[in-house]
Amino acid sequence: MVMRMFVLYVVIEMAVIIALTATIGFGWTVLAVLGAFVLGLVLAGSQVRRQLSQLQRGLANPGATDPGAQVTDSLLVALGTLLVFVPGLVTTAVGLLMLAPPTRSAMRPLAAGLATRGLSRHVMFVGGRRDYIDGEVVDVHDHGTSPVRTRPAILPEPE
Repeated sequence: MVMRMFVLYVVIEMAVIIALTATIGFGWTVLAVLGAFVLGLVLAGSQVRRQLSQLQRGLANPGATDPGAQVTDSLLVALGTLLVFVPGLVTTAVGLLMLAPPTRSAMRPLAAGLATRGLSRHVMFVGGRRDYIDGEVVDVHDHGTSPVRTRPAILPEPE
């Protein structure tokens, strides 16, 4: 599965580079790749700093914003930053989309749905069965006793 995804990535990136080179030329293609990379680095740096400051403010002021949205935004910023560093125009473009705040808010429901679907595949949820064992919890503290246990003496019943 991982090998197929890598081959798909290489084929898509090479097709885009070849098509762009055929359309605008080699020099402009190199400038476009470098420009997208530099733009991605600048945007990634600013968004990572912004997310960290928002998370710190959220810890200092609980209930100020939706914590689920903050976590999802942080995840999208991290993934976008990673995609900017992966070579290629397509991955850089997708990473830039994840880093831009307007498109990130549009991607939030999609990311939450994908995370839920992935989590449900790997975690078994217990539902429907209500089996339980009725019992009593006894809290025993043996402080200062020896580790050797003795049997209680059996006394004869009084007559």
